[in-house]
Amino acid sequence: MPVTDPTLWTALEMAAALRRKDISARELVTAHLERIDAVNPSVNAVVTLVSERALDEAAAADARLAAGEFVGPLHGLPVAHKDTHQTGGIRTTRGSPVFADDVPAEDELVVARMRAAGAITIGKTNVPEFGAGSHTFNPLFGPTRNPYDLSRSAGGSSGGAAAALATGMHPIADGSDMGGSLRNPASFCNVVGLRPAPGRVPSYPSEAAYSPLTVQGPLARTVGDVALLLSVQAGPDPRSPISIDVPGSVFATPLDGSVAGLRVAWSPDLGGSIPVDAAVTAALEPQVRVFEQLGAQVERADPDLRGADEVFRTLRAWSMAMSLGPVLTRHRDRVKATLAGNIEEGRRLSGSDVARAEILHSALFQRMREFFDRYDLLLLPVSQLPPFPVEMEYPTEIAGVAQSSYIDWMRSAYLISAFGHPAMSVPAGFTPDGLPIGLQMVGAHRGELALLRAGHAFEQATRVGEVRPAILGR
Repeated sequence: MPVTDPTLWTALEMAAALRRKDISARELVTAHLERIDAVNPSVNAVVTLVSERALDEAAAADARLAAGEFVGPLHGLPVAHKDTHQTGGIRTTRGSPVFADDVPAEDELVVARMRAAGAITIGKTNVPEFGAGSHTFNPLFGPTRNPYDLSRSAGGSSGGAAAALATGMHPIADGSDMGGSLRNPASFCNVVGLRPAPGRVPSYPSEAAYSPLTVQGPLARTVGDVALLLSVQAGPDPRSPISIDVPGSVFATPLDGSVAGLRVAWSPDLGGSIPVDAAVTAALEPQVRVFEQLGAQVERADPDLRGADEVFRTLRAWSMAMSLGPVLTRHRDRVKATLAGNIEEGRRLSGSDVARAEILHSALFQRMREFFDRYDLLLLPVSQLPPFPVEMEYPTEIAGVAQSSYIDWMRSAYLISAFGHPAMSVPAGFTPDGLPIGLQMVGAHRGELALLRAGHAFEQATRVGEVRPAILGR
């Protein structure tokens, strides 16, 4: 374990050191607050800070441990929560001027579970306006910058969370993912982000409790730390009708093991259906071969994703209209144009439009079930291009192909969201100019544990995630 910089220990290392009393929770929180003070002005990842509250909570955590009381698996670990997640007593702006001063009375479920497990809240992380889009900027706080190149995007919508992880501002982070919001920022910031299966991490409160499109889940610097956080976030809750009746503790297990014999499908461009920047392919191609070196059977195979685009776009627009339609009606002048367009698109949908999407959705699930009868793991790019200039609202071109909207460029992630299997971004390489590239790993239906084990094996073989940004001075 490193001895000089506790902010870059893994969460598992921090948790063990805290229990041994090698370091106190107050010392650990102080170290992270000092890191935020040093780095955040350049990166703009943490947008609300509650230093005194965090230090008081840390002192109370130390007292509980000293008294021999039970402490949870996240005891003493500092975390800044995504600013779309409600935090009791701490403003939750959703990146919008409409909610600039909103202070919820209670934590939402994912935050409450982390805090009950011993995590200490130090603040909130930046998001796009209402979490819409995979580039983190908003009129309240401005953009979050990529720690590996401050002129580039950190991705989104969990961009603040991922950038804070990469720079040691916190060791674990909660995020959410509709079309790539856990995976894209993880890829851009060289950390790990897992989109769990719908219901694995129950959401409450939720306006669309039955919807499988948006999920909440973990980010961290290592796959092992992601599993640790998932073990706390996951598990049934009676307030979520789709929550999976399996305790989160199943993920609190060592991930070591062989991937020999694993059947792996590699789809670099989904059968030519998406443009991919040459730098992304060049970074990923040699890393895919790592699975062969580990004894897996790797072959080129493209899933049949017919209808996935229509499924995602229709259900996304419907969801936007349902959840944000009232905001647009009351505050049209305070909603960004691209988001307003999505909401209006949802309002124009007919019942037959949604019905068609659901029929396509069901057929897509069955085809992917059959695909995963043949393969254990699907590999593809997380993002179709490297981190782009921070001033751009969205990339308008990939490999010579025009991108007409702010979600077009995210298809390699959102097409995977459409069929609901767990998917994870794991650090896999860099472009020649040092921009991170993640590998997307997709597992079988509700197969998070097998996916985590495969990701851990890849991570241990490659060690790409250990490369921290130069802004840290190392």
